[in-house]
Amino acid sequence: MRHGETRWNAEGRLQGRLDSPLTELGRMQAQRQAHLIRNIDAARFSSTAGRAVETAAIVFAGQDFHRDARLQEIDIGAFAGRLWRDLCIEHPEVTAGGWLDWYDRAPGGELFAGLEARARDFLDGLRGPALIVTHGITLHMLRLIAMDLPMSRLGELPVTQGALHIVSAGRHRMRV
Repeated sequence: MRHGETRWNAEGRLQGRLDSPLTELGRMQAQRQAHLIRNIDAARFSSTAGRAVETAAIVFAGQDFHRDARLQEIDIGAFAGRLWRDLCIEHPEVTAGGWLDWYDRAPGGELFAGLEARARDFLDGLRGPALIVTHGITLHMLRLIAMDLPMSRLGELPVTQGALHIVSAGRHRMRV
Protein backbone atom coordinates (compact mmCIF):
# COMPACT_ATOMS: atom_id res chain seq x y z
CA MET A 1 0.00 0.00 0.00
CA ARG A 2 1.16 3.51 -0.70
CA HIS A 3 0.74 6.03 2.11
CA GLY A 4 -2.23 8.39 1.88
CA GLU A 5 -2.07 11.73 0.14
CA THR A 6 0.13 14.30 1.90
CA ARG A 7 0.09 18.07 1.82
CA TRP A 8 3.21 18.00 -0.38
CA ASN A 9 1.61 15.45 -2.77
CA ALA A 10 -1.27 17.89 -3.22
CA GLU A 11 1.18 20.78 -3.84
CA GLY A 12 3.30 18.86 -6.38
CA ARG A 13 6.28 19.03 -4.00
CA LEU A 14 8.75 16.11 -4.01
CA GLN A 15 9.25 14.41 -0.65
CA GLY A 16 11.87 11.70 -1.02
CA ARG A 17 13.16 11.24 2.54
CA LEU A 18 11.53 14.47 3.78
CA ASP A 19 8.01 14.39 5.14
CA SER A 20 4.71 16.21 5.27
CA PRO A 21 1.46 15.29 7.04
CA LEU A 22 -1.48 13.48 5.52
CA THR A 23 -4.33 15.56 4.16
CA GLU A 24 -7.94 14.80 5.06
CA LEU A 25 -8.14 12.87 1.76
CA GLY A 26 -5.01 10.95 2.79
CA ARG A 27 -6.63 9.90 6.06
CA MET A 28 -9.77 8.80 4.17
CA GLN A 29 -7.57 6.77 1.77
CA ALA A 30 -5.96 5.04 4.77
CA GLN A 31 -9.41 4.26 6.19
CA ARG A 32 -10.30 2.70 2.83
CA GLN A 33 -7.17 0.56 2.99
CA ALA A 34 -8.11 -0.51 6.54
CA HIS A 35 -11.41 -1.76 5.15
CA LEU A 36 -9.64 -3.62 2.31
CA ILE A 37 -7.30 -5.54 4.66
CA ARG A 38 -9.76 -6.25 7.47
CA ASN A 39 -9.78 -10.05 7.01
CA ILE A 40 -6.17 -10.55 5.99
CA ASP A 41 -3.86 -12.32 8.42
CA ALA A 42 -0.29 -11.27 7.68
CA ALA A 43 2.76 -9.62 9.21
CA ARG A 44 2.42 -5.83 9.22
CA PHE A 45 5.16 -3.40 8.19
CA SER A 46 5.58 0.31 7.56
CA SER A 47 8.28 2.62 6.34
CA THR A 48 9.70 4.73 9.16
CA ALA A 49 8.66 7.98 7.43
CA GLY A 50 5.99 9.94 9.30
CA ARG A 51 3.48 9.86 6.43
CA ALA A 52 3.75 6.07 6.19
CA VAL A 53 3.56 5.57 9.96
CA GLU A 54 0.51 7.85 10.13
CA THR A 55 -1.12 5.83 7.33
CA ALA A 56 -0.18 2.50 8.94
CA ALA A 57 -1.65 3.54 12.30
CA ILE A 58 -4.99 4.10 10.55
CA VAL A 59 -4.76 1.06 8.27
CA PHE A 60 -3.78 -1.36 11.02
CA ALA A 61 -6.34 0.16 13.46
CA GLY A 62 -4.27 -0.07 16.62
CA GLN A 63 -2.64 -3.41 15.83
CA ASP A 64 1.12 -3.58 16.19
CA PHE A 65 3.27 -3.16 13.10
CA HIS A 66 7.00 -3.20 12.44
CA ARG A 67 8.70 0.01 11.27
CA ASP A 68 11.48 -0.72 8.79
CA ALA A 69 13.80 1.88 7.27
CA ARG A 70 14.35 -0.32 4.21
CA LEU A 71 10.80 0.62 3.18
CA GLN A 72 11.62 4.36 3.00
CA GLU A 73 11.11 6.21 -0.26
CA ILE A 74 14.00 6.53 -2.67
CA ASP A 75 16.33 9.34 -1.59
CA ILE A 76 16.16 12.12 -4.17
CA GLY A 77 19.01 14.14 -2.72
CA ALA A 78 19.01 17.85 -3.59
CA PHE A 79 15.55 17.61 -5.16
CA ALA A 80 13.78 16.76 -1.87
CA GLY A 81 11.30 19.42 -0.86
CA ARG A 82 11.30 21.07 -4.28
CA LEU A 83 8.30 21.69 -6.52
CA TRP A 84 8.31 19.47 -9.61
CA ARG A 85 7.34 22.33 -11.91
CA ASP A 86 10.34 24.38 -10.72
CA LEU A 87 12.75 21.48 -11.28
CA CYS A 88 11.48 21.03 -14.83
CA ILE A 89 12.33 24.67 -15.56
CA GLU A 90 15.65 24.77 -13.67
CA HIS A 91 16.98 21.30 -14.61
CA PRO A 92 15.49 20.23 -17.95
CA GLU A 93 18.49 17.97 -18.60
CA VAL A 94 17.63 15.95 -15.49
CA THR A 95 13.84 15.93 -15.71
CA ALA A 96 13.60 15.18 -19.45
CA GLY A 97 12.89 11.64 -20.61
CA GLY A 98 10.63 8.99 -19.14
CA TRP A 99 8.63 9.81 -16.02
CA LEU A 100 10.95 7.75 -13.79
CA ASP A 101 14.30 8.48 -15.46
CA TRP A 102 15.11 11.52 -13.33
CA TYR A 103 15.30 9.42 -10.13
CA ASP A 104 18.59 8.02 -11.41
CA ARG A 105 19.90 11.54 -12.12
CA ALA A 106 18.87 13.41 -8.95
CA PRO A 107 21.99 15.12 -7.52
CA GLY A 108 23.00 13.38 -4.30
CA GLY A 109 20.21 10.83 -4.67
CA GLU A 110 20.17 7.14 -3.87
CA LEU A 111 19.54 5.96 -7.43
CA PHE A 112 17.59 2.83 -8.36
CA ALA A 113 20.49 0.48 -7.55
CA GLY A 114 20.43 1.57 -3.91
CA LEU A 115 16.65 1.28 -3.67
CA GLU A 116 16.74 -2.14 -5.31
CA ALA A 117 19.36 -3.42 -2.85
CA ARG A 118 17.41 -2.44 0.25
CA ALA A 119 14.04 -3.54 -1.18
CA ARG A 120 15.53 -6.92 -2.10
CA ASP A 121 17.04 -7.22 1.39
CA PHE A 122 13.62 -6.52 2.95
CA LEU A 123 11.80 -9.03 0.73
CA ASP A 124 14.46 -11.71 1.31
CA GLY A 125 13.72 -11.49 5.04
CA LEU A 126 9.97 -12.08 4.76
CA ARG A 127 8.77 -15.43 6.03
CA GLY A 128 5.19 -15.31 4.78
CA PRO A 129 2.41 -12.95 3.70
CA ALA A 130 2.96 -9.30 4.57
CA LEU A 131 0.94 -6.09 4.62
CA ILE A 132 3.28 -3.21 3.82
CA VAL A 133 2.73 0.55 3.96
CA THR A 134 5.39 2.27 1.89
CA HIS A 135 5.88 4.92 -0.82
CA GLY A 136 5.22 5.20 -4.55
CA ILE A 137 8.63 4.44 -6.05
CA THR A 138 9.48 1.92 -3.33
CA LEU A 139 6.18 0.15 -4.03
CA HIS A 140 7.11 -0.01 -7.71
CA MET A 141 10.46 -1.59 -6.80
CA LEU A 142 9.05 -4.08 -4.29
CA ARG A 143 6.59 -5.39 -6.88
CA LEU A 144 9.21 -5.50 -9.63
CA ILE A 145 11.45 -7.69 -7.45
CA ALA A 146 8.60 -9.86 -6.12
CA MET A 147 7.38 -10.49 -9.65
CA ASP A 148 10.90 -11.09 -11.00
CA LEU A 149 10.52 -8.42 -13.69
CA PRO A 150 13.38 -6.57 -15.41
CA MET A 151 14.18 -3.00 -14.37
CA SER A 152 12.85 -1.77 -17.72
CA ARG A 153 9.33 -2.53 -16.44
CA LEU A 154 9.64 -0.55 -13.18
CA GLY A 155 6.99 2.02 -14.05
CA GLU A 156 4.42 -0.21 -15.75
CA LEU A 157 2.24 -1.18 -12.78
CA PRO A 158 -0.11 1.42 -11.28
CA VAL A 159 0.42 2.89 -7.82
CA THR A 160 -2.81 4.17 -6.32
CA GLN A 161 -3.21 5.83 -2.95
CA GLY A 162 -6.07 4.27 -1.00
CA ALA A 163 -5.76 0.95 -2.82
CA LEU A 164 -4.43 -2.47 -1.89
CA HIS A 165 -1.79 -3.73 -4.32
CA ILE A 166 -1.60 -7.51 -4.10
CA VAL A 167 1.35 -9.52 -5.41
CA SER A 168 0.98 -13.28 -5.34
CA ALA A 169 2.42 -16.07 -7.48
CA GLY A 170 4.22 -13.55 -9.71
CA ARG A 171 1.08 -11.57 -10.53
CA HIS A 172 -0.27 -8.19 -9.50
CA ARG A 173 -3.85 -7.21 -8.85
CA MET A 174 -5.34 -4.21 -7.17
CA ARG A 175 -8.34 -3.72 -4.90
CA VAL A 176 -9.82 -0.24 -4.56
